[in-house]
Amino acid sequence: MKRLTLLFCLIASSFSLFAQNDILEQLEDIAIIDQKVMMPMRDGIRLCTDIYRPKTDKPVPIIFSRTPYNFNGWGDGKMRTRTYERAYKAVKRGFAYVVQNERGRYFSEGKWDILGTPLTDGYDAFDWMQKQAWSNGKIGTLGCSSTAEWQMAVASLKHPALAAMVPQGFGAGVGRVGRFHEQGNWFRGGAEQMLFFSWLYSVQNDEFRPRVPKGATQEDLIRISRFFDLASEMPKVDWSEGLQHLPISDIIKAQNGSKGIYDELIRRKPNDSAWYEGGLYHDNMPLEVPSFWFVSWYDVSTGPNIELFNHLRQNAPKEVADNQYLVIAPTLHCRFTRATENTMVGERSVGDARLDYDKLVYGWFEHWMKEENEAFISELPRIQYYTMGSNEWQSANTWPPEAASMETFHLSSKGSANSLYGDGKLTKKVPSKDTPSDKYVYDPMNPVPSYGGNVCCTGNAVQGGSFDQQQMETRSDILVYTSDVLEEGVEISGFIESTLYVSSDAKDTDFTIKLIDVYPDGRAYNLDETIFRARYREGFDKEVFMEEDEVYKIELSPMSTSNFFKKGHRIRIEVSSSNFPRFARNLNTGGNNFDEAEGVVARNQIHHSEKYPSQIRLPMVR
Repeated sequence: MKRLTLLFCLIASSFSLFAQNDILEQLEDIAIIDQKVMMPMRDGIRLCTDIYRPKTDKPVPIIFSRTPYNFNGWGDGKMRTRTYERAYKAVKRGFAYVVQNERGRYFSEGKWDILGTPLTDGYDAFDWMQKQAWSNGKIGTLGCSSTAEWQMAVASLKHPALAAMVPQGFGAGVGRVGRFHEQGNWFRGGAEQMLFFSWLYSVQNDEFRPRVPKGATQEDLIRISRFFDLASEMPKVDWSEGLQHLPISDIIKAQNGSKGIYDELIRRKPNDSAWYEGGLYHDNMPLEVPSFWFVSWYDVSTGPNIELFNHLRQNAPKEVADNQYLVIAPTLHCRFTRATENTMVGERSVGDARLDYDKLVYGWFEHWMKEENEAFISELPRIQYYTMGSNEWQSANTWPPEAASMETFHLSSKGSANSLYGDGKLTKKVPSKDTPSDKYVYDPMNPVPSYGGNVCCTGNAVQGGSFDQQQMETRSDILVYTSDVLEEGVEISGFIESTLYVSSDAKDTDFTIKLIDVYPDGRAYNLDETIFRARYREGFDKEVFMEEDEVYKIELSPMSTSNFFKKGHRIRIEVSSSNFPRFARNLNTGGNNFDEAEGVVARNQIHHSEKYPSQIRLPMVR
């Protein structure tokens, strides 16, 4: 068996090397390749950069990607092959492709700090590229996730060479925008999103990591990069177990992981001043670049991503607002191009969700950087979004779509909404004044497990996407509220707003909501989820703890989706106090939470009556 495994590994490695060599040969036919260029920053630090440009004497526009990930051209890694593929696509269309490691990553000099890299690095890189004899002076930025997160804040510096942006899955770069206060996906409603815990384990630099001596020549870097690229290989971790460790401040330490920026980040609160000193974009910063935004329904940052698009459309100068466009796909984080004729997100099929992304991305860059493809903008829908359920691409000029109107559904029960077998209802009728509340027990040592969802980067701890929630809904610490059977189908597209009236015998606790499409046969597919930490109900700049028997109003961070609920389906929400390890569990003590190893049980209540109208507001397209 071991010999077979080894044989399969060798075959897979051979195919990977063949694919890499094949694309490299094609690239060498059309491109001038200049690797390990050490681009100088204003403080003397040099950033490692690979340049691929057309074999022409004419100046060309530049597509620029900056990343914390390894793109070293030697070896058999997927990222290397992907870099060659991206370079080939750009060069064959007449663009130079420039990819650069962030400060402190791999061969780039300096100290790395996730979300804290100096904005001047981006500005200085634009300066350097603009001055090259082979540049036409126009630069466009491209990338997904960590290769997109830096783009918005650097754009706020208004470098004249920055002509266009294509940020994809870019929530990690959004700090505070509108109703969202997530600080680069670190929080949702004041609760930590645990994706960064496992991601930083594999990515952050250890304080004792080896480094190339400062001042190494390009020739030396190219030579050693063939056999040494500073890429650490972290031991595999079972994150379904690893993320359960308490206190959460020691999660990486418990895995004998690297010592790095996590130790600082985990101690920050949602309004810590440090969030406003690094590379995050906040809604008080200018952004005046034509931008084509790409978002996914099952991404961790769908809400703040769309909120940023709306912020620019509503608040930027008209000539800037008019040049913002958006695509929303029914995929997981950065999985746009993986849509197929039968696209699966988790267990749910959402049909043929394919889109010609190369045509869109390069059409955008050709329009803004080459003064070609002039008809592109006139033919481009302002917003292209995929509606699940009806499984179709649609277009709109605003988000939510113009035809959407908010309709209120109230939570109601006879006091026993616990589990799928309870009496919870979602109804348009306002409950009477004497309607009893729903009670449940939240034990942080036995939290509600995450099952599917809008997530990334948690290893094997959470599988993203849509899954049948019926088995989960047998738990008594999940309140289930379901509408009557729909007599006609209805589309819900936009932000889903929710208000809960709550009480607890704990000083602090969390409240969660999950939106679900219930099929006639009982299957219950999750669409989006949210959470709110009660101590932040009066603002993220203060902590106000709960008093027993007091009822408090909580406005949860909005959810987002586009889903057609077919005739015969039902609309459902779940309410609980945990969704773990999608979100860090609240230990209910009122303490720091990050440095605590023991929790207390919270007895929580959801009130729904004429006086306390707990509700969800749905953007229905009629």
